[in-house]
Amino acid sequence: MVRETRLEPGQFILPFFVTPGERVRQDISSMPGVHRLSIDELIKDVKEAESLGVGGVMLFGLPPSKDEAASGAWAEDGIVQKALRALRGEVKEMVLFADTCLCEYTSHGHCGVLEKRNEGGREVWDVQNDPTLPILAKTAVSQAKAGADVIAPSDMMDGRIGYLRKALDDAGFANTPILSYAAKFASAFYGPFRDAADSAPQHGDRRGYQMDGANAREALREVALDIEEGADAVMVKPALAYLDIIAKVRERFDVPVAAYHVSGEYSSIMAAAKLGWLDRDRAMMEALTSIRRAGADWILTYFAREAARLL
Repeated sequence: MVRETRLEPGQFILPFFVTPGERVRQDISSMPGVHRLSIDELIKDVKEAESLGVGGVMLFGLPPSKDEAASGAWAEDGIVQKALRALRGEVKEMVLFADTCLCEYTSHGHCGVLEKRNEGGREVWDVQNDPTLPILAKTAVSQAKAGADVIAPSDMMDGRIGYLRKALDDAGFANTPILSYAAKFASAFYGPFRDAADSAPQHGDRRGYQMDGANAREALREVALDIEEGADAVMVKPALAYLDIIAKVRERFDVPVAAYHVSGEYSSIMAAAKLGWLDRDRAMMEALTSIRRAGADWILTYFAREAARLL
């Protein structure tokens, strides 16, 4: 009766990795219990999550091929677009979130357009912010047309929320909300995700456009800018290593706040539990409760179904 922080399945968003084919359920070695799923298998798992009361799902795509233009991200027959159309006719209460980024679709693995330059006889690759925005906009509009309830840009390009908001409005999707990955930190905890999504950068890394984990004030500026540009909700990623950022964002801003309990945070618990060092269920619920206690309204977590069963 006196518990201050409560978890409910409806607060959870369950990420999925969608891959081409039929009857595909591929294990991901670095993420025990998580799979790459073809659309027919995805429908089964999403229906199960819906029956457990999970609030939403976030879709990440593994295209059949990649190129420098990330054409699979915005193609009408792209893997996420096909999955959204299939799910739209199968689930009623589940909120469908579409991750809007390019790293899973580019041959180089970066979240934006790359440009090569020579620096003292050495090749250097730079992500080009402004040329990336039209591609992100095409991706967002294509996802909304396919049935996404919420567009969730995770690229961390400057100015992309305003650009996407205008593109969605112009395309007739003024009522489609944007959940911005507003404070996304460059983190070691993304390793298993990059394995799952086959999205590791081929040149350099993403520290040029993701945030320095030492910077809290910058995170608040990034969140403020995204809200000013039209974000309806904001995300902090990762979650456990950045609980203080979640708390600061919750205190400062009056919009829904999400937190991503990322792959490395999930896999750490799973690995320790496998070795008998942790009680998986207790550690899982303690971690999720801490994220909620810090102020997150929604939690993206690979534990969504397991936690929902316990609740």
